[in-house]
Amino acid sequence: MLLSCRKILKIGKQAVRSIQSSAMALSRFEYVKQFEQEEKLLPNCWIVVRIDGKGFHRFCNVHSFTKPNDLDALQLMNFAGMTVMQEFNEITIGYGQSDEYSFVFRREASVYQRRRDKLVSYVASLFTSAYMFHWKRIFDHRSISMRYPPSFDARAVLYPTDENLRDYLSWRQADVHVNNLYNTTFWNLVASGLSNMEAEKRLQGTLSGDKNEILFSQFGINYNNEPLIYRKGTILLPKSVSIEDKKQRLIVPIFDDLISDTFWVTHPEILDKKAKTDEVYELGENHTQPIVLYQLEVQERRKAGMNKTESTRSLLETVRS
Repeated sequence: MLLSCRKILKIGKQAVRSIQSSAMALSRFEYVKQFEQEEKLLPNCWIVVRIDGKGFHRFCNVHSFTKPNDLDALQLMNFAGMTVMQEFNEITIGYGQSDEYSFVFRREASVYQRRRDKLVSYVASLFTSAYMFHWKRIFDHRSISMRYPPSFDARAVLYPTDENLRDYLSWRQADVHVNNLYNTTFWNLVASGLSNMEAEKRLQGTLSGDKNEILFSQFGINYNNEPLIYRKGTILLPKSVSIEDKKQRLIVPIFDDLISDTFWVTHPEILDKKAKTDEVYELGENHTQPIVLYQLEVQERRKAGMNKTESTRSLLETVRS
């Protein structure tokens, strides 16, 4: 018994010495933390984190995305955008088009103490992982497998005034119009038999009116009748909606003109948190949008899981009694 106690005591002393040695080593090397530099984003400014696809021209070709617009690919971007907005309740609006997405954090946002590196890296990694996570859900019906992983870069930009923020979002939506009108005309010319170089030469120096005329006169396409998701991009907003007479909070896709004042009057809570109300937003035809259906599906699964748990608990209590 005495021998056993001495052995335990010896082991204890060795453990203490080991811990002390490790602590000394830790303190010895901790000085390297001084090389880490934190950049905190200025307070009282809107934070916009913009995600951009890296090398997406090749990615689209390899995965046979439809040109000029692939609706499934755009919906996949919306799924990734929805995932980011579900993670951060300080995002007031998301806006996506083509292979980019912008997320606007409120002026007073304190996420990660406004550390730039933390915020940018997390949003980029979450967006990318969500894009891959939902790939099969979107492309399974077309039997398109992911050939190699996508990548997205990200940046954070500060806007000091509401006007600056609105102008930023207007700039991104104007970019949609310019690019989509050109691409729609270009790829219709290519489909008609022109080579890429010939189509590019045909459009050189043309204005919006010229492209609209080409689309209508040569292909019978009225550009104004093209789907809004192609012409306007996707706006994501957190909204209270009514589903089967039950109010629920969802990330809602909206296809609208955010350059006009009307949009901002209709959704005052974007710029003013105090304007937030319990008013129910009417989904209208957007109730069939994939990200809406997905969120409702997830809620139903959770509800079913909770009911199953409650039933199991009741059964166990009955057995015990």
